[in-house]
Amino acid sequence: MLPYRDSRVTTIAIVVFFLLVLGYAYFEARGFLYGPRIVVNSETTEVHDPFVEIKGIADRIASLSMNGKQINVTEGGVFSEPYLLSPGLNRIVLDATDKYGRRRIQVIQIVYTPPSTDSTGSPQADSSQATTTSSSTGAVAQ
Repeated sequence: MLPYRDSRVTTIAIVVFFLLVLGYAYFEARGFLYGPRIVVNSETTEVHDPFVEIKGIADRIASLSMNGKQINVTEGGVFSEPYLLSPGLNRIVLDATDKYGRRRIQVIQIVYTPPSTDSTGSPQADSSQATTTSSSTGAVAQ
């Protein structure tokens, strides 16, 4: 008779081993199971500065583009891309593709309202403009 035949320690060790294998398999399969992920503030934002910085995090991606232009992403998935707004509603489309060919699209809408000018050509100091958010917070990672 073998000494490990009815051993509880052996049974527990085998169960723990298979749980670790299943946990690791799930960890590695997350990209296949869930696809790419983009995290940015997607709410419509109103700004008074034409220059904004689109910032966010993209996980499980092979490529990321903004309005059809490839953008660089760090090893950690962080991206930051400058964008010049035109007056009115600006629609920025982030398109992520993973290595399995799945896509995720995130749309950011930013309304750019140029500061009003008086007859001398200088911008007016308006109390409503002082309470608005700055352009760098237009699309910041959550």
